[in-house]
This record gives sequence, C-alpha cells and structure tokens, in this order.
Amino acid sequence: MNAVKILGVSGSPRKGGNTDVLLDSFLKGAESAGAETKKVLLREYSIESCIGCEACRKAGTCIRFHDGMELLYPEIEAAKGLILGSPTYNYNVTAPMKAFIDRLYPYYNFTDERPGPYSSKLGDQGRKALVFTVCEQEKLEEMGFTLEALGMPLEALGYDVLEKFLATGCFAKGAVSKNEALLEKAFESGKKLAEALLQAN
Repeated sequence: MNAVKILGVSGSPRKGGNTDVLLDSFLKGAESAGAETKKVLLREYSIESCIGCEACRKAGTCIRFHDGMELLYPEIEAAKGLILGSPTYNYNVTAPMKAFIDRLYPYYNFTDERPGPYSSKLGDQGRKALVFTVCEQEKLEEMGFTLEALGMPLEALGYDVLEKFLATGCFAKGAVSKNEALLEKAFESGKKLAEALLQAN
C-alpha cells in the first residue's frame, strides 16, 4: 500500500496550548500506523477572511488574496486525511480557524442557479477527517457548537468525518499533558484515522 498523508491543523492562538498538545498525539498515532503527517499552526500564517467576492467560482481558486492559504491549498489537496482542532472561544471555533474554513470555498463547484446544487472538487476521493475541540466547560451544552463548526464544512466538502473528539474541563496551558488517558485516546483516534485511510488506499 502507498503511504497516505494526514494534515493536522491547529486553530489555537496559544503556542504549546492544549490544542497543540492533543494534535501532536493524534499525529503520533497516525504515524504509528504508517501515515505521513504534517502539522500546521494557523497562528503562523497570515490568512485573510473571505469577503464573499465569488471570484473563485470562475477562477477555481482564491484570486482576491495572496496570503498563507496559497501555501496551504496544495497541502490540503495532497493529504487524504485531515485533522482540524480548535479550542472553544465563545461557543465556537477561533477566528484563525474560521478564516481557514471559510477560505475552503474555492473547492466547491456551483451551478448558476441560486440557490442551487453544488458539488466538491475534493469529493469522491476517499478523504477522511477527524475534528476536535478543547474547552474549559464540563457540560456539552456549555461548549457550544465548535464540533459542528469544524465537522459540517468538511462533510459538505466530501470528507468522511470519522470522529468528533471532545476534551472538556481543560483550561490551564498544557493541562492535557498530564492527562495520560486523554492523550492515549487521541493517539488511538489518530491511529484509527490512518488505518482507515490506508485500508481504503
């Protein structure tokens, strides 16, 4: 079997925070199953917010901005696996993660009908994903809709989202580093993602 690539994307503005630590565990698990991995920290990229100019509908890519997404589009296309992680900020993903997700818009194919059907340039390719969030709150209803904000756009783009991983009760920087059970769970989830991709490859 050919090796598959998994791209891990952290939307945390905090270096070495809980999202970064968990992402490392997911990726280590994926590597243990034989996948190639790459980690992307969105705080290290300048990504403009989508302005809805719709130019990408004809161009096939974003031509309005020349920023960090130009570096990330090829990485996304080359990776059959995608892991998106964001801490919960005010019931939602962070601003860098929201900008990243919105800038995936060029991967849609639209008809001229409004509203009309659409398809994805990334669809029907066996792509799979895992999404996760870290939040201080213990109760699911207090966490908001972060997992849906991460997972639903990927499903619309044709990804099979295998798991929506939740880490509750985590606030202090790096607190998850002391939670061996949670780190092991993340490791196993990353491993399962890689195994599913390799099996389908």
